[in-house]
Parts: sequence; structure tokens; C-alpha cells
Amino acid sequence: MQIRDERDEDAAAISRITAAAFATAPHSSGTEARIVAALREAGALTISLLATSDDGRIVGHVAFSPVQIDGATGRWYGLGPVSVAPGLQRQGIGGVLIREGLARLAALNADGCVLLGDPAYYSRFGFVSDPTLTYGGTPSPYFQRLVLKGEPPKGDVRYHPAFDVA
Repeated sequence: MQIRDERDEDAAAISRITAAAFATAPHSSGTEARIVAALREAGALTISLLATSDDGRIVGHVAFSPVQIDGATGRWYGLGPVSVAPGLQRQGIGGVLIREGLARLAALNADGCVLLGDPAYYSRFGFVSDPTLTYGGTPSPYFQRLVLKGEPPKGDVRYHPAFDVA
């Protein structure tokens, strides 16, 4: 498996793999592929990484995009969506993509990263729930943060408007 940056010609394959990865997920909004496309169109994909098989086939994708905290834009980013081909899930591909993306955020001098996801899974990367950091105005154990440098932020997080696609 290789990890590489997204290229222009990868957009359709990323859309397909993202739709397939979330097709049966109970928490899915069904908009994940459209979110990635909207982030791309808005120039808001800060990091967009692919996992490819030895034969070059795309088997996974992860996106990182800027977030606002209490209305202020800073050096915080949102992780997601992360997608792995259905037949290859639970084999570590998503974890490799997440670790590489977080390393690249650190190299960009980011302050940290937030996500909405399963604490049992994301805690292995250092994410923690923090009731002083909310999403939609409400604290949730599923909304988590990872501080890369500085102090933990406080306030309500707003993802890029691309996440509002219907």
C-alpha cells in the first residue's frame, strides 16, 4: 500500500470509494462523497490523501479541512470523511491515512484537529472528548479534539460550509 496526495484525475474514484464506504454505515448522512467534492470545489481540502494498492487502485481516502472555533478562523482542522473500500475495512488502511494526515497537519504548524466519531476508535490517535469544545452548541462524547500545539480551544466548532450540502 502507498499513501499519496490526491491528484485532479482522482476525483471520480474518491467519490466512488467514499460513497461505497458509507453506503451501509448507520451514522451516514449519505452526503459524504458530495462533501468531499464540495470541499475540493471550494479549495478547502487542506490535506487529501489516498491509499493505493500495489497495482495503483485507490483503496482509501481521508480529508482534512479548516474549521472555525467560536467564529474565528485559526490553525484548527477537521478530519473527515475517512473512507476505505468496503472489502478492505478493518485492516488498518484508515489508521495509516489518519496518522499520515495528522503528521502533515503538524508539519503545516497546525494547532490541532477535531472530528465527530467513535471515541473507542479515535482515542488510539490521541483524540479526546472535551466538554468545553462543542459542535452545534452541544457537548458530545463523539466530538473530539487532538491538540498538536498550544492550549486546547474552547467554544463551538463550525466545519466548512461544504459540510452543509444536502
